[in-house]
Amino acid sequence: MAFDPFATLGLPRDFKIDRAPIQRAYLTEAAKSHPDRFADPLRRREAEQRSAEVNRARVILEDDEQRAECLLALLGGPGKSEDQTLPDGFLQEILEVRQELEEARRSGDAPRRAGVERWADEQRNAHRQRVEALFDGAKGPTTSESLRAVRHELNAWRYIERLIEQLDPDYKAP
Repeated sequence: MAFDPFATLGLPRDFKIDRAPIQRAYLTEAAKSHPDRFADPLRRREAEQRSAEVNRARVILEDDEQRAECLLALLGGPGKSEDQTLPDGFLQEILEVRQELEEARRSGDAPRRAGVERWADEQRNAHRQRVEALFDGAKGPTTSESLRAVRHELNAWRYIERLIEQLDPDYKAP
């Protein structure tokens, strides 16, 4: 069975989840499972394992892309290696944008580079919104078609994230 960060923190399986409930649930579970609460070595080791799971759950749920990937897996959708499809024309567009970025870097054209950054941010937001809408539509019985549509958007979203990482090597996903 796949790791379920929603269950670990006692939260509903939903893509649309605010950071505040994640943080509250994390703090509650972290306090319950803190290793310093246990003197017995066996219970302390169990608490350390539980604490690691609680930390992992928080990291996954606080990151939109990781949360979407996890939710898709928990709903039985295809994984990254099972379905690598992308929107029609997407790869061509990415190649053109990467070329634009390289030319902006070589020439030191800051406004051109800023244009690529704006485009990438807009694309990331658009993919995130489409994933959210697809998960909202999947609240009833999920179909393999709806889950494949989520996978399709996540594949494109990942390409955009990699481009953003190239724009700023110190970038950390929100």
